[in-house]
Amino acid sequence: MEKPDIKTRADVFLLVSSFYKKVRKDSVLGPFFNDVIEDWDEHLENLTDFWQSSLFLKTKYYGNPLEAHVKVDKANNNSITEKHFGIWLNLWFQTIEELFAGDYAENAKRRARKMGTFLYINIFKARQL
Repeated sequence: MEKPDIKTRADVFLLVSSFYKKVRKDSVLGPFFNDVIEDWDEHLENLTDFWQSSLFLKTKYYGNPLEAHVKVDKANNNSITEKHFGIWLNLWFQTIEELFAGDYAENAKRRARKMGTFLYINIFKARQL
């Protein structure tokens, strides 16, 4: 059976919620998220907004992912490393490949890779401040 591409908000929500089920269970990443996020339903909606905006360029996202990740890093004694971003990216790719195929799916991979690099670099810059 051919997999669909990511085309709707419902598709984005499926991707985000399926991905974070994996993240929450992951022994390395899970504690970072499970210890910080109090309302998972709200968080998944916010992340769906972010990815919908990023992939379809039709909606605006008003959050600040960098600020959120810098706070999490500080709360965890500046312990986020490239290993965490590697696991995150691998789980993201795995989830996309399980559910979707097509141009938007590939774009979701590219955007995640760029975002991970941006966050990784800027978390370390923030440690210098």
